[in-house]
Amino acid sequence: MANVPFKSGRILGAACGRLIREPREGQQVTAGPSPTMRRRQLGMELRRLREAADKTIEEVARHIGRASSTVSRIETGKGGARPAHVRAMLDLYGVPEGPEREALLALAKDGQRKGWWSEFDDVLSVDFDRYLGYEGGAAGLRVYENRLVHGLLQTADYARAALRAVRMYESPDDIERRVELRLRRQEILRPPASLRLWTILDESVLRRGIGGPETMIAQLEHLLRMGQQPNITIQVLPFTRGPHAGLDGPFALIEFPGTDPDVVYVEGPAGNIYLEKPKDLRRNLGVFNHLASESLTREESMSYIQAIVEEIT
Repeated sequence: MANVPFKSGRILGAACGRLIREPREGQQVTAGPSPTMRRRQLGMELRRLREAADKTIEEVARHIGRASSTVSRIETGKGGARPAHVRAMLDLYGVPEGPEREALLALAKDGQRKGWWSEFDDVLSVDFDRYLGYEGGAAGLRVYENRLVHGLLQTADYARAALRAVRMYESPDDIERRVELRLRRQEILRPPASLRLWTILDESVLRRGIGGPETMIAQLEHLLRMGQQPNITIQVLPFTRGPHAGLDGPFALIEFPGTDPDVVYVEGPAGNIYLEKPKDLRRNLGVFNHLASESLTREESMSYIQAIVEEIT
């Protein structure tokens, strides 16, 4: 998939205040490969163009012959945009023929494609496909977990046992499909992708017996192996630290390449929440940094996990 020619410069530049980062050293400044990221980039730019043209969502909706909710979904990246609708929007905003217009139309076309996860539509949770698109286009993930090992670090047996407990009414076939989906996600940790993953695990995650002793030992040993990879950092937050800022529950900070604004992801039984406002990003980054400072170091965490393996054994 070709790089977006207007990735740098004014495009997306003010979408997230001063929280937008400069490209990290050694990082390639290219658009994310997933259709989810294409839709998000297109939506942010269409919103910028609409506001610059001093048009309301209602005016745009009337111009393209669609509902206001459709325009809103396009601008927030929650829904794909037909190239014909994008052309009509660009006409309304006074964007002339040229590279910028062609790049936006290319984003619209790419955004209509399906991601690899579409083959699992039969078992995908509500709006989780959006998370998978973000995860696939991310440069890094900072994750705090106090219930289960993060999905990118789970073994098949651990994932199966956890899913059977949480989804007790689902068929065995559906559980296996979910396990397969979880394992497919883990490919982004392997070279050449090498996503940077920094996860903080509350001690309760390590001591909760999921699937019995053998499954837990295999899972903990898997964490020890994964923790040796240069792109993966695992820290343990021990019980002895007492109350802390993460008691509200798990969350993930999804960091994108270049100037794409980051997202906070919070998963819950009532649905998934995606936070993109600067104040939410600041708050959750502050919480994560606090948890990291309270946790054992990377080396101490590996020793701690090994000690728990020996206890179980």
